[in-house]
Amino acid sequence: MKLTEKINQTLIDVPDFPKPGILFKDITPIFKDPILSKEIVQASASQLKEMGVEVIVGLESRGFPLGLAIALELAIPFVMIRKKGKLPRPAFQVSYDLEYGQATMELQKGDIQPGQNVYIHDDLLATGGTAHAAGQLVQMAGGQIAGFGFIITLDALNGKEKLEAYGAPIHTFAAI
Repeated sequence: MKLTEKINQTLIDVPDFPKPGILFKDITPIFKDPILSKEIVQASASQLKEMGVEVIVGLESRGFPLGLAIALELAIPFVMIRKKGKLPRPAFQVSYDLEYGQATMELQKGDIQPGQNVYIHDDLLATGGTAHAAGQLVQMAGGQIAGFGFIITLDALNGKEKLEAYGAPIHTFAAI
């Protein structure tokens, strides 16, 4: 069975979360399957080996587990982008619209060095607001965006269009 099919079979749809009318794609069952998780990590790492990636950035919160594992597989640093107020040191901030509200994300100053090639990882690409905000934070820190990676993409929400302005590859394992 292909990796895409394994991922699609593992996802759980949660209706009306976090608010009525939203069909949430829960990826957490992937984390309970160590073989599938390892397969995703290895496939991601193999895509990135030739790209000169120097840092993996994971987006809060479901971008953390596999983002860290990919960074470990490549033996490169992992950096977190978190929701406002969760990081202890001075941070860059970007506010943006979500498909169901607004949010502010932060990246600690000094976590990315000017000129570093940064790969942004998250679980899901929907409207692209969170990933776009992460791209802005990386650029504020002086980093170069090497690419974006997602486990799944909700194609109908056109998030890829928002990220195309960065001119970086967009990797995804499953499109819904």
